[in-house]
Amino acid sequence: MPKFAANLSMMFTDAPFLQRFERAAVAGFRAVEFLFPYDYSPGEVTQAARAVGLEVVLFNTVPGDWSKGERGLAAQPGREAEFRAGVAKALEYADALGCKQIHAMAGLVAEGADREAMRATYLENLRHAAEAAAKTGISVLIEPINTRDIPGFFLNHTEEAAAIIAEVGAPNLKIQFDIYHRQVMQGDLTPAIEKHLPLIAHMQLADTPGRHEPGTGEINYPFLFEAIDRLGFQGWIGCEYRPKGETEAGLGWFKPYRG
Repeated sequence: MPKFAANLSMMFTDAPFLQRFERAAVAGFRAVEFLFPYDYSPGEVTQAARAVGLEVVLFNTVPGDWSKGERGLAAQPGREAEFRAGVAKALEYADALGCKQIHAMAGLVAEGADREAMRATYLENLRHAAEAAAKTGISVLIEPINTRDIPGFFLNHTEEAAAIIAEVGAPNLKIQFDIYHRQVMQGDLTPAIEKHLPLIAHMQLADTPGRHEPGTGEINYPFLFEAIDRLGFQGWIGCEYRPKGETEAGLGWFKPYRG
């Protein structure tokens, strides 16, 4: 049976961040993910999760200045030191939280930027991140993101991610397969999951259009969940969607999978 993690950056947002852990546990989730924990100490986040028995399964490395529109540093030439400091900080949090996966966002392609230089930077930064993370048994994930939600994002297609991973050659560098982003960019969901399954460590979901909960859009999630189960995916599926209303009111799709 698929395993689902609540995304606390997008769900239960009518409550302060540290209170969302309890809401997720009461709703029946056994794990959570979120974008960034860095506004709180490792101890505060760890306490919030452990108090209600939740596993933290994923969060992002430091993305640069999010408030100014930055969406990652991994493919940004000239900012290697900042990226590596962000990786070190993420690993500090991951160690405290017992989290075994961190996502290194590639970042945006600026107008006139040299994509080949960005790719070379991306490869070198991912080698560094994977090597640093491997020392504590942590995997580094890369995620293709659609160009509608984040115009200009460097990594957009599953096949690009697979090629990057092959070139880096680190066994703990994996794909974060977001079903929503894949549907927007390429579709063909089940064959893509089957083809790339050995590289997929984590999945995320949302329906489209709207990026709301399963059952609100065009994706046949019951079929897809059955296929994911049949293919033997053992990782977590993060619920990275924007609830149409109150989070709990939209969890009808989740009832068969509650912990």
